[in-house]
Amino acid sequence: MTTETAASGQLTHDRYCDEVVAQTALLAGHLGGADLTATVPTCPDWTLRDLVVHLGGAHRWVEAIVRTGATEEIPDEKVPGFEGPGSDDPAELAAWLMEGAELTARTLHAAGPDTRVWAWSWQHTTGFWARRMTHETVIHRADAALTARAAYEVAPELAADAIDEWLQIVAHAQRSDPSDTAAELRGGGRSLHLHATDAPAELNAEWLVELGEDGFTWRRGHEKATVALRGPLTDVLLAFYRRAPLDGGRVEVLGERELLDFWLARATFG
Repeated sequence: MTTETAASGQLTHDRYCDEVVAQTALLAGHLGGADLTATVPTCPDWTLRDLVVHLGGAHRWVEAIVRTGATEEIPDEKVPGFEGPGSDDPAELAAWLMEGAELTARTLHAAGPDTRVWAWSWQHTTGFWARRMTHETVIHRADAALTARAAYEVAPELAADAIDEWLQIVAHAQRSDPSDTAAELRGGGRSLHLHATDAPAELNAEWLVELGEDGFTWRRGHEKATVALRGPLTDVLLAFYRRAPLDGGRVEVLGERELLDFWLARATFG
């Protein structure tokens, strides 16, 4: 497999690497003159500064894993620059964030998608990390935009792949950790349908999630379900990632709302 083919998702490895930088730059654009002490509404335990330091630290952590060819998890304290800049100046914080994103992208580009490294996931390759850091940045950009009361939009192919990856993450949590709330996402005969109303037809931006006695399965496609979540693709992504309310007027819920609430309360990330 080369960098011209998708290593782990719908996009190429090079596209993922480029998006780490592009999405970070969009997020950094929200920091100019921002109040870094403002509470992030979608992550209320964090201030805006906390959010940015979390993301920038994650970029640097992954860069260290890939650069060193790590075969086990690297402690945070071993990652240079992980804690962020000493200054609370938004411009310095934005510069630190961009520096880490660009460094991470260069390291991932150089490694290619198929180098084996440690990962917490079902896939122990650099391709996994390029995709994961892309969508980590996409979603935290939404958190920053909501804090700054700024507009937020995601390219259709990127948003669709983020939903694919999120379903893979939740399925991995269900399989690998019986104590995770994702383990409760089961029960035969119930299903969820996600339907993006504005995506190009060739993208097939619809998903069917079926709960079975042993867990859940999912696939792309248009099928009847117990409950459906419909709306523009970016808004479906945000609602499914618990970044936007179901009753905010941007998405429509058809069928048994209780099942969607049940899913959203239990679909977790570690």
